[in-house]
Amino acid sequence: MPNVRSIASPTSFLHTLAASAALLAAGALHAQALPAGVHLGMSAEELRAVLPAAERVQRPQRLSGGLAGSWRAAPVEMAGLLFEPTFFFAASELRRVEYVAAAQATPDNGAGAFAALVRWGRGAFGNELASRDPGSAYAAWVSNDTDVYVQQQAGDPRRATVRLVYKARQLRDGSEL
Repeated sequence: MPNVRSIASPTSFLHTLAASAALLAAGALHAQALPAGVHLGMSAEELRAVLPAAERVQRPQRLSGGLAGSWRAAPVEMAGLLFEPTFFFAASELRRVEYVAAAQATPDNGAGAFAALVRWGRGAFGNELASRDPGSAYAAWVSNDTDVYVQQQAGDPRRATVRLVYKARQLRDGSEL
């Protein structure tokens, strides 16, 4: 069998590299989106129909506004970390989806994953509203009737986390201020 060597031109190599990067970026964008068929405002029954493997949480996390994190799904890999999704309901509607990843095992306490999610958010929603203080960082976007934010908590390296949240936008009128 003859020895055949393929020599790619630098231009074709760059095109292949660019195409590979575009495919990876498209996959990364998909990874941060809500699961297919899931949307804020749906009922728990609709969630179960779309995500049949979703499990009811024994002790739901309670948040203000009557929110209860009563359903969870299988962990999802994003930005190099394993995120656990929790679905929060209030008044029988899905109002919040939270992805939380433990980051204490990473050398940077999740800073790289946070940065990757911020880049994704910029690409998906535009420039962010950001804040940073010792031990935490936050970036937020508004998309139609949804607030999306990414948060890194690294003040205590033993409890470092990265969080991605989708929540129903709540507008208040002047009388509520």
